[in-house]
Amino acid sequence: MITIHTNENNPSTLKLVIAAAYTKKEVQLNIINLNEKNIKPPGHLPYFEVDDEIIFSANAGVQYFLSVDKQHEIKVKEWLEWESTVLSPYLGIVIGNSSKVKQLKDKLISCLKKLNSNLENLQYLTNNSTPSACDICIWSVIHPLANNENLNKEFLIEVPALLKWFKNLESQPYIAESLKKYPVSAGQAAYQILFNSAKYIAEVTASDVNDESITSEELEAAEKAWKNNIPVLKDQKNTVTPVLPKANEKNILITSALPYVNNVPHLGNIIGCVLSADVFARFSRLCNHNVLYICGTDEYGTATETKALEEGISCQAICDKYFKIHNAIYEWFNISFDHFGRTSTPEQTELCQDIFLELNGNGFMFTDSVEQLHCEKCNRFLADRFVEGGCPNVGCTYEDARGDQCDGCGKLVNAIELKNPRCKVCGDTPKIKTSTQFFMDLPKLEPLLLHWFKMSSPGWSSNAQTIGRAWLKEGLKPRCITRDLKWGIPVPLDGFRDKVFYVWFDAPIGYMSITKRYTEHWQKWWKPEADCPVTLYNFMAKDNVPFHSIMFPATLLGCNRGYVTVSHLMATEYLNYEDGKFSKSRGVGVFGTDAQNTKIPSDVWRFYLLYLRPESQDSNFNWTDLATKNNSNY
Repeated sequence: MITIHTNENNPSTLKLVIAAAYTKKEVQLNIINLNEKNIKPPGHLPYFEVDDEIIFSANAGVQYFLSVDKQHEIKVKEWLEWESTVLSPYLGIVIGNSSKVKQLKDKLISCLKKLNSNLENLQYLTNNSTPSACDICIWSVIHPLANNENLNKEFLIEVPALLKWFKNLESQPYIAESLKKYPVSAGQAAYQILFNSAKYIAEVTASDVNDESITSEELEAAEKAWKNNIPVLKDQKNTVTPVLPKANEKNILITSALPYVNNVPHLGNIIGCVLSADVFARFSRLCNHNVLYICGTDEYGTATETKALEEGISCQAICDKYFKIHNAIYEWFNISFDHFGRTSTPEQTELCQDIFLELNGNGFMFTDSVEQLHCEKCNRFLADRFVEGGCPNVGCTYEDARGDQCDGCGKLVNAIELKNPRCKVCGDTPKIKTSTQFFMDLPKLEPLLLHWFKMSSPGWSSNAQTIGRAWLKEGLKPRCITRDLKWGIPVPLDGFRDKVFYVWFDAPIGYMSITKRYTEHWQKWWKPEADCPVTLYNFMAKDNVPFHSIMFPATLLGCNRGYVTVSHLMATEYLNYEDGKFSKSRGVGVFGTDAQNTKIPSDVWRFYLLYLRPESQDSNFNWTDLATKNNSNY
């Protein structure tokens, strides 16, 4: 049995019902609400199930019912694509969403005239004998317009051939049978359902109509420049492994922020970090620069411990499981790492402890008693992700802020300041207890950091400069770098060996340890010789900027060992999902495995994510827009 899952009064559903009636196939309708939680992602209606497969595109569903003869196949597919990416969005936006933009209305009228022109010499859209899938799909979305007196007068007065075609199909018995089985009303209400169900983006479509005209002189000049001034690229050098800095060459070290290992990466992670860095790495290699691009999974901290508790396996098993998932996803996305590593390695432990001891010996560490939240039921201190509550930052009302950072406002959080805190594991209200921890003395490092920031930050993205400057303007405070946890790198001093380093002290050091894992000559990249200078690029989303603009540089500068520091900190804003936030912990959004399972080629995903890249403001992923941009731009 074929089941169509749909809301009521949806013109897209009518396509499927008519196609089933035309081919004499039995279908079952499951009427649901658009806001129901059990709707299959991407959350659009209709979709239908057949033979344990789910088809999300109504037009694809119509093609399932109607075979296309080879003679007209290309034309039918062109009309179907045009209907789904042009005609229906304009109907939904102009009529359903009551858009007042004149250009949009003109575009819709132009669409109707295009249909009329095609039908002046044809009985159906592609032939004179039988209706095809495109006739059924376009008739279904025209139906509420043609059968409403006011809309008919407003939009269809100059398209007689289109009206004749519409009336001819309307007289067919299978059309009447379909409307009886699944009524779709005439007028705006049906298009409002279409608009909401398909989640069209009115703003994007509105901006698209303001195309700048290009003169013939401009086209001629562009063609001339293209033919006469094509730069000749040098032959690509053969890559020698391991990649090491070379004298008299531009040596570029590229890192992308280490993704947490506790979950599957979503599209926001991919464009914010690894894909942006990948494009720059590929460009730099084309320029014949000497490039090393590294990344890896961030495997220590409370995120891993909470995931291990959730799945009932060890922290190491969680890391092993999700490292493989991350690695497979990035390979599928064709991310060109020179090495993709991880932080739960002996090299990470050795480097992290060594850098800590150096900072401590240089006088940039101290201990102090701190108040921490403690869950008596679980008998553990609730560091970072073990506790949630209301965000304490002024103006933010987010109720699920973590003990280290708020996803609502993006600011750092002191766990004991959370409003109505609760243990992430058992839900109990924790109590405050004291514990002695190590702090990095950032105020002591501030003069050195200020000078460094002025010299380095001009090469950063605008938002990275703004965030870093705001932190320095506010004045730096000591930052706790240890935690009462079991999973992490132990503090190598007596009296503190039962504590581990805070993940944001040890995680950026992962860039160094991953390089060390890649080559024994890692110091050539991180402590470069005078005749082989290295330029460091960091790619990340804006929530990682405080740690890469303040914490990690302070760590490297405080060691006074000549470590290379970031010259170009490239941060994106957030990629949102259907007007909401991506969230790994809450399972909201499109994840790497979801992208793979769509069977859409990875290059299409790469193109669309780069098209959307939130360079200077948040951008929004939308399934309909993905299809539109792929079909019209890619």
